[in-house]
Amino acid sequence: MVAQSKKIVPWTRKDYVFSILQFVLHTMILVLIVVGYIFIEYLGEGGIVSFFSDIRSGTNFIYTSIFILLISITLYFYLFFEYRDFLREPKNVALVFVVMEFCLIISMLMGKYVNIFARPAALFALLMLLLINKHVASFVNFLFCLLTFIIDIFITVDFDYFMATAALVISCCSSVLAIYLVDGIGSRIRVFLMGFIVAIPIMIYAALSFLINNADTTVARVFLEGFYGFIGGMTSVVIMMAVLPIFEWAFNVLTNYRLAEITDHKSKLIKKLIENAGGTFNHSTVVASLAENCATAIGENPLLARACAYYHDIGKLKQPIYFTENQHGYNPHDDLTPELSTEIIRSHAVDGYELIRKYHLPQILADVAIEHHGTLPIQYFYAKAQKFTDGEVDISDFCYYGPKPSSKIAAIIMIADGCEAAVRAQGDRSRDKVEKVVKNIIEDRMRREQFSDCEITLRELDIIDDALVNALSGVYHDRIKYPKLQKQHVNAFDSAKKED
Repeated sequence: MVAQSKKIVPWTRKDYVFSILQFVLHTMILVLIVVGYIFIEYLGEGGIVSFFSDIRSGTNFIYTSIFILLISITLYFYLFFEYRDFLREPKNVALVFVVMEFCLIISMLMGKYVNIFARPAALFALLMLLLINKHVASFVNFLFCLLTFIIDIFITVDFDYFMATAALVISCCSSVLAIYLVDGIGSRIRVFLMGFIVAIPIMIYAALSFLINNADTTVARVFLEGFYGFIGGMTSVVIMMAVLPIFEWAFNVLTNYRLAEITDHKSKLIKKLIENAGGTFNHSTVVASLAENCATAIGENPLLARACAYYHDIGKLKQPIYFTENQHGYNPHDDLTPELSTEIIRSHAVDGYELIRKYHLPQILADVAIEHHGTLPIQYFYAKAQKFTDGEVDISDFCYYGPKPSSKIAAIIMIADGCEAAVRAQGDRSRDKVEKVVKNIIEDRMRREQFSDCEITLRELDIIDDALVNALSGVYHDRIKYPKLQKQHVNAFDSAKKED
């Protein structure tokens, strides 16, 4: 959920240096983990000194270190050409490597003290899937499987080429299966149940591999190896569910599970919004529904769109009474100059950004909060100022500060926010009228170049147009006007209820 964009931003020399240094640092950490594993492996074989004193063992360590370096270089180039914006952030690089280092340690220890088939084969793939995305997970997991295979064949004491190869195949296949089974599932219980499905092929392949490699073994031992395979599948899901919240918190990453938590009505800021700015909360829930439909229509994350919509107007908490949806008759802007009113209104975008960062919520929510009005003018107060000054007013003094939307999600929120407010203000909410309003809103944003900093396409804007018209027609549909009951009919109805 971290890597959302492939947009290429010009890099500075500082970006290159920092990204390369991080890869060098974590490559050294991976080598040190291998040294630690050697210490454990050779604890009863004369110690780590005896390992490095042997020419063949020393050569194997050099081979392993070179392979680790090659894997790191491959990973760097993959991220550089496919997810350059992602690679640019040091936090993201640290996330990939810390998860890799954690999973490598777990896999090595499970292989050493339990069984090679009991390793959590899909753990790394699942964490990459939920913390980043399935494309990164698929590729990086392949590198991780190669890394464990290399350590098996060059470092492990009781090396069995056949079993190590079987473990490699199991890891690769089960990880891909887990990625596509778990992708898009928002329920932790359902993810846990997927562990059983992932465990089945691991269990079967582990048993068959052991049987083929040990033809004279007993049936009980074959079943035991199969059981180890089952453990490997289930521990992948169990450990993932246990450590995922830690990685979410440590790297401030948005997963579907965390999205559900921060949009819960009991979360701190949402609770404050309900209590202090009920009108804004109601508006936000409608925008959330609209944004969710739009995101689904163009292939973006609907849960992320929903969360961003919930928090896009959170800055109104600072002065809720100055916003129409929270007013009950009295409008304080009647006593203010248009310039002061404009400053109060447009400050909610900046206030929202600061409030979200203060509560340590994910950066994407803060970005959408400050971007969802872009550099649009606040037309009501601009028109009001024109009346007071005979039209001699600079419109730039009545515009939001920006920046413009930098992501498709921010663009969706900008459009949905404007359309919801415009349609709600209309007396005629027929489908034809809704279509006209939505089209005008999108064309106005395009004419004012509000989408120049994001990757949204004209086709996607057309799809969003259709999605909003359908959704708004459902939200603000015409209702049947029920006739009032005559007094005698009401009395007759009450009497019938008493008799019943």
